[in-house]
Amino acid sequence: MIGVVIKPMNSSSLRIGSFTIEKTLAFQIWISIFHVVGIVGLYLEVSRPLFQLLTPFHLLMCAGILLYFHTDWSRSFWMFLLASFGIGMIAEIVGVQTGLLFGDYSYGPVLGLKLAGVPLIIGINWFILAYASGQLAANWIKSPLIAAAAASLLMVVLDFVIEPVAITLDFWNWQGGEIPLGNYIGWFLVAFLIQLIYQNLPLVRENQISTYLLLNLFLFFAILIFLL
Repeated sequence: MIGVVIKPMNSSSLRIGSFTIEKTLAFQIWISIFHVVGIVGLYLEVSRPLFQLLTPFHLLMCAGILLYFHTDWSRSFWMFLLASFGIGMIAEIVGVQTGLLFGDYSYGPVLGLKLAGVPLIIGINWFILAYASGQLAANWIKSPLIAAAAASLLMVVLDFVIEPVAITLDFWNWQGGEIPLGNYIGWFLVAFLIQLIYQNLPLVRENQISTYLLLNLFLFFAILIFLL
């Protein structure tokens, strides 16, 4: 019997049988393949219901990859992780229950277990986007305040491409069917609060995979806008 054995070679490479590959490249290939398969699965009507239900696992995988390449496990990082999840969840609960912050909307059944009408995976989504956007901005901008604003704008751009796809796939729905301008303003304000925390904490802002993952997430939803 021929088996495939994956062994860690060192901190930067993996061995698959007799084949050795650089670890970051291996995960980049995996991320791209996973998102291409996701696009096809959501595009085809026969497989769309299954892939809708797999969305929470997709987000968990993204979070897991980010954490795998994360290098700073200080108390400050745990503070940011909990803050991004907690602030995101609280903002969404307020939004769903009152219509404040984002507008009148509700979540569909496909994103899994909910707390006060908000899927718990949404808190993970806030962490993923805040982490990857915040790091990208920090790598280019030295001022924490300007970096926080830039990362927040990037998160709004991401929400802009996510929204139409999410509505089509029944992740959430807006009352009246229209996405209000207030949604994007609210997104920026919540994102800015999270980014102020991220940019001002004493963190090591290095992750070899986060920007590549962020680009794949953007392309994933941007392509689906034209396919669905």
